[in-house]
Amino acid sequence: MTPQERAAHSAAVMWASDAASKWFGMELGKVTEGTASLTLTVAPHHCNGHGICHGGVIFALADSAFAFACNSRNQSTVAQQNQITYLAPGRLGETLKAEAQEANLQGRTGLTDVTVTGDDGRVIALFRGLSRAIPGTLFDEGNEQ
Repeated sequence: MTPQERAAHSAAVMWASDAASKWFGMELGKVTEGTASLTLTVAPHHCNGHGICHGGVIFALADSAFAFACNSRNQSTVAQQNQITYLAPGRLGETLKAEAQEANLQGRTGLTDVTVTGDDGRVIALFRGLSRAIPGTLFDEGNEQ
């Protein structure tokens, strides 16, 4: 199995069970080894009292992209610590895109950066996640050809 096939299969397995990302309205984009992209169109129920996208929704989008990137090698991996900086508001009706890129992987610990952008390319938020590999895999590769 190639790294790209492994990443695609890992993403498919995760997406099938990811009720939270689907509930938010996210759509899974491209996943490669150490990278992932997801999108979310900001709907009225995503907006806060200021009429802009709630920070928790933006965090969830970035966190989901982080998760798909971290698990792209078929090694069960979870978040250990995350940080986000909000730079611009997400607006009602626009599609936000979260692009995750692994910055470093040492043993069981990974560092992944996620950039969330708006329709016009402006940076909405910068997210950095620290991940930790745990025992287990997403699927059994023993039977894969």
